[in-house]
Amino acid sequence: QDTPPVFIGTPYFGYVYEISVPGSEIFTVVAKDGDVGNPNPIRYSFDDGDDGVFHINRTSGLITLQTLPMFLKREIFNIKVRASEVNPQGRLLDYSITAVVIRVVDLNNNPPTFYGENGPQSMFELTMYEHPPEGEILRGLKITVNDSDQGANAKFNLRLIGPGRMLRVVPQTVLNEAQVTILVEDSAAMDYEKHHFLTYKLLAVEIDTPERFSATADIVIHLLDTNDNAPKFSTDYYIARIPENSPGGSNVVSVTAVDPDSGSWGEVKFSIYGSGADLFLIQPTSGIIYTQPWASLDAEVRSKYNFYVKAEDAEGKYSLAEVFVTVLDLNDHPPAFNDNFLETTMVIGAPVKIEAVDDDAEVPNNVIEYAIMKAEPDNNIFDINADTGEIVLKSYIKSMAIIQNITKQTDCTWSLVVQARDRGQPSFSTTAVVKIDITEATQLSGGPLGTFLMQNRNKPSQILGMLAGVIVLMVIITVVISTATYIRNKKSNRILPNRRVRRRRPQKQQAWNIKNPFKKVENPADRFQVEENEEPQPENVNYNNNVSKVVSHWPPPPLPCAPSAPPPPPAYIPEGRQWTVPTVSATVAIKPKKRPAMHTQDNVNKAMVSELKMRLEQKNLLKHH
Repeated sequence: QDTPPVFIGTPYFGYVYEISVPGSEIFTVVAKDGDVGNPNPIRYSFDDGDDGVFHINRTSGLITLQTLPMFLKREIFNIKVRASEVNPQGRLLDYSITAVVIRVVDLNNNPPTFYGENGPQSMFELTMYEHPPEGEILRGLKITVNDSDQGANAKFNLRLIGPGRMLRVVPQTVLNEAQVTILVEDSAAMDYEKHHFLTYKLLAVEIDTPERFSATADIVIHLLDTNDNAPKFSTDYYIARIPENSPGGSNVVSVTAVDPDSGSWGEVKFSIYGSGADLFLIQPTSGIIYTQPWASLDAEVRSKYNFYVKAEDAEGKYSLAEVFVTVLDLNDHPPAFNDNFLETTMVIGAPVKIEAVDDDAEVPNNVIEYAIMKAEPDNNIFDINADTGEIVLKSYIKSMAIIQNITKQTDCTWSLVVQARDRGQPSFSTTAVVKIDITEATQLSGGPLGTFLMQNRNKPSQILGMLAGVIVLMVIITVVISTATYIRNKKSNRILPNRRVRRRRPQKQQAWNIKNPFKKVENPADRFQVEENEEPQPENVNYNNNVSKVVSHWPPPPLPCAPSAPPPPPAYIPEGRQWTVPTVSATVAIKPKKRPAMHTQDNVNKAMVSELKMRLEQKNLLKHH
């Protein structure tokens, strides 16, 4: 007896089901004595881990359940079982220990269940205002969900089934038990005007079980209305038409607006305002727009009106629409000539135009047609343009002789009865007598002006107006030309200081001999004359500086064209010697290259020619005196 017992069939596993009852057999362990020749009996016992809920038969090794499974605190039990040898005297000898694993197996026999404050509940109700803030918790709902199974059998999902995605449930996955929370996800959709109440299904479905047990609960949310809507018109603008001359109080158009809110929030009041609303009123409740009792609509005065209509609820929320009113024109004005008796002159080949005016506002009421009703002494002389009112002679009439042959009269004055008729319904017409004096173009002088004077000879005001216009035009042209000439002369006479004057004495001064063979010398300036053998002067010497002082009526020759003015002549001293101040003009510029000097003979010749011209002019002037 030197070998301990040996367990057979290890490892050992046993299962306890939730439907088991106390005394249910779980598993049997078997051990044998290691001494084969003379084996001892074996006794079984728990060494550890049974928690007092299991029992083992000492001789057979059968393990049984001593309590209900619901009282088992663990899902897995690791139990140590001892097998001991017993000698004939009942004394325990060698032993062996093995492990037995017992798993508590849950049967999926419980579906999820929803609980309220008073126990299991299948319907939950809540009353709240429409449009709660997004993310808000529906605190009026106190919901708990539970699955009595264990492990995977107690794992399930939560879903919320209903209209749209207004609400969301948290959590979405539950193990055994959880508090259910419902959040607002779409505030705008929770609208009282669309849904007075909302009904949802809260669904709990097991995830990993073959049975897929589930449970549902109804959630009913009653919405309360708020004034969240402004009145809304059926259209953004209204177009109305009303005939002119309609009596005061006539209906124009009816506007409609709806506020979907309930109670007093849905009551709408109408009003109008704007620059075109003065002639109109509106019934506050019905929205009928009509004219003021005293209003008189005239299309000729004003044919278009526009204004705004306002729809407002009890708390001041409102909307606007625009109203366009057109006053329809009636044919209430006949055409009218400026005068019922018209006189004019017609030149053969040129038209004569008459014109009538219709004060109606719209076509065809103000469209005029012209016609010749009667012509004396003959009806077959004139044509008239029905649209423009231009009266012309028949195309075959080219001269006065043709007219006289037709009428057998020498008088070329005609009387026409011309009618102006509008195209309205009903149509109105007016007639005027037109006296036309026919003449040929050759009898008129002055071209278009003569034609105008002949045609308007009986209208002196028009002729005077035309003549006054011509005179004013000529005066304006004269003023413009004179101003331009003055400015031009002023610019040409301007002396710019772009040259400098250098005074240079001549090489030899000669005395002036006074010789006047024609008359006695009265003016001291006449005593001076230049002799023939005078020294030559520079080319730019001004010889006329003193002549203008000597002879008052003799015009001196023009000054040489130089950019700068010559120096003024010296003051006259009676009985004194007069000197001619020679001037030389030169431009201030870069020093030019040296040129060869002018020959002395050229200067002498030029001086002599100039002196001869001056003497001849003096003689001619004295002869005239």
